[in-house]
Amino acid sequence: MNILLIGSGGREHALAWKIAQSPLCQRLVIAPGNPGMAALGECRDVKATDVVGLVVLAREIAADLVVVGPESALAEGLADGMALAGIPCFGPMKKAAQLEASKAFTKDFCKRHNIPTAQSETFDNAAEARAFLKTYSPPYVIKADGLAAGKGVAISPDYQDAVAEIEAMLGGRYGPASSNIVIEEFMTGEEASVFALCDGETAMLFGWAQDHKRAFDGDTGPNTGGMGTYSPAPVVTPDLLRVTQNDILAPTMAGMKAEGNPYKGVLYAGLMIEDGKPRLVEYNARFGDPECQVLMLRLKSDIVPYLMAAATGGLKQLPPPEWHDEPAVCVVYAAKGYPDSPLSGSIIRGAEQDFGRDVTVFHAGTSRDADGNLRAAGGRVLNICARGKTLQDARDKAYAAINQIDWPGGFYRTDIAWRAL
Repeated sequence: MNILLIGSGGREHALAWKIAQSPLCQRLVIAPGNPGMAALGECRDVKATDVVGLVVLAREIAADLVVVGPESALAEGLADGMALAGIPCFGPMKKAAQLEASKAFTKDFCKRHNIPTAQSETFDNAAEARAFLKTYSPPYVIKADGLAAGKGVAISPDYQDAVAEIEAMLGGRYGPASSNIVIEEFMTGEEASVFALCDGETAMLFGWAQDHKRAFDGDTGPNTGGMGTYSPAPVVTPDLLRVTQNDILAPTMAGMKAEGNPYKGVLYAGLMIEDGKPRLVEYNARFGDPECQVLMLRLKSDIVPYLMAAATGGLKQLPPPEWHDEPAVCVVYAAKGYPDSPLSGSIIRGAEQDFGRDVTVFHAGTSRDADGNLRAAGGRVLNICARGKTLQDARDKAYAAINQIDWPGGFYRTDIAWRAL
């Protein structure tokens, strides 16, 4: 098969790493890719949101399958473009991708289909939003309706802070993404991420993990796109997966189909778990980043048949995926100043050495200069991932690798997987 992978981050590097291992993959082309992916396939300089350019590229390489990594491409309608060109695409159509692209859409959808989630209301007017706040007790949860690179959520400890967040968001902090906001009740419990592959009819469980959203140790600091993750997560029990499948995933699949937007691709359910019962925090229309990285390290099965079946139908004909028993950990190495003002351009040394069989470094935001130096070119820059006999072993290996990387311009959390350990 000729496979076109879309994206340039750590999630896409992990997907490229796994796809390249498949005996079914004859040619892997990545657009736009990054320096880390260059060893796995051909990188083409076409932006992930350039739908026309990507359709042209898919036709040029006679792609048998297009795999979409980032949510921005889905929101632009890349899967729709590939469908019009008759090219199988792993990823939902634009209307189905609203499950991530619009929090207001998803909240209304959950109400229509009795999917357990936090109570909420949507606003485009600051005065009405401020008045509604008074019906809730702190802490207050305020979310930008649209895509904000994982940063459009504020948890405010008091009324004054919440008002400031409302006015900043509706005032354009995230551009069009925060022209509407969602205010919802604060849910307590433990968060986890559950993934399912979907072909429009069937939702097949495809791994689970626990993420760390806050920037600093002890779950402090601003929300980020994710500072690290581990899999499996003890909070995700067989009973929890059964309830998630029956009460959240199945009605979502049935509801999307009934409303004329059958969902194909991967559906990422962010859950809040309290007393063993899950409620939906949010949906994402793609693999989590950095959850995807630990899933790819643990996935024993060839991923390509599953991606193809999700794109074309027939997931029911495939067996459940097999997983390595060893836990996996991913630690995000971010540029200082992330998430608000990450510093770009600093040189990174030692990230491309051989760290041993159990450690893999995925590039999330890097570039290569004219002299061959690796440089920081984003907020989250490297993902240091490891598998181990135990979760502690995997974590120790990841941090040992970080200690061998010379990058004064970066920072990382030192407590990834603390809940399980």
